[in-house]
Amino acid sequence: MDTLTRMRAFIDVVEAEGFSAAGRKIGRSKALLSKYVRELEDELGALLLNRTTRQFSLTEAGHTYYKRASEIVREIDSLSDAVRDSSGDVRGRIKLSAPRTMADAAVGQSMIDFARQYPDVSLEVHLDDRFVDLVEEGFDLAIRITRLENSSLIARKLAPFTLKLCGSQELIAKYGKPTRPQDLAHMPCVVDTNGRWASNWPFRGDDGDITSVPISGPMMVNSPITTRMAALAGLGFALLPDFVAAPEIKSGRLISLLEDRIDFNGGIFAVYPHRRYLPAKVRVFVDFMVQWFKTHETS
Repeated sequence: MDTLTRMRAFIDVVEAEGFSAAGRKIGRSKALLSKYVRELEDELGALLLNRTTRQFSLTEAGHTYYKRASEIVREIDSLSDAVRDSSGDVRGRIKLSAPRTMADAAVGQSMIDFARQYPDVSLEVHLDDRFVDLVEEGFDLAIRITRLENSSLIARKLAPFTLKLCGSQELIAKYGKPTRPQDLAHMPCVVDTNGRWASNWPFRGDDGDITSVPISGPMMVNSPITTRMAALAGLGFALLPDFVAAPEIKSGRLISLLEDRIDFNGGIFAVYPHRRYLPAKVRVFVDFMVQWFKTHETS
């Protein structure tokens, strides 16, 4: 049995957080995976996992080995994909991270369309609003909604993205329309805590400079969908992603406000680690996403 096979078994067990879960995921028995990991430890002369009857944890040596082994295996897989690319063979697994909200909107549909077009590629999608560490956590790429900042990651822009300040007709009838950003400090607002701005919303001031308006209201929640629902119920004004607000604005259920004062113009990006050999499956996926967003509305 070669070291690479044992190394892959160890990585699978760590990422699945257990021998049984790893066995179910890759179609091998718990006993076989345990044998591979034990042989790897014997080969290295070091304990990698602390095992109990109910759980396991990585030793210090295990943490070090997992990080480097993951990088080595990904590089080997990337090299293999690069070679396959010359024959047009695109297959394998793509592990990617995406925001929960985007999976319910445009990105979710784009991934479904990709899976239909490339049946030999398996998508393992992790929906999470946090910024995952792609290298440390073994992701091939992530879909992110942000302003692009300095990073060691490679980024491809898929679509523009901005925010909409919205309020229901019922709310506006009760409190009036804010005519300048500062008015919101004295009006009820619903806060989506996923946003970096939290309870201090960014706007362009009368002089064109950026100003931060402190807001408050009856509800704070880490979900733009629930924030939209609260806005529709008249609980307060809300700062929503454009693709979340667009259907309600179009129907007239929400009114877009202070459009010339919104100070957020970011994008939807596909980001991935800088690698010597970019896997063909990742390159094909990103190219597909770029083209998909060119022909579809993000709303």
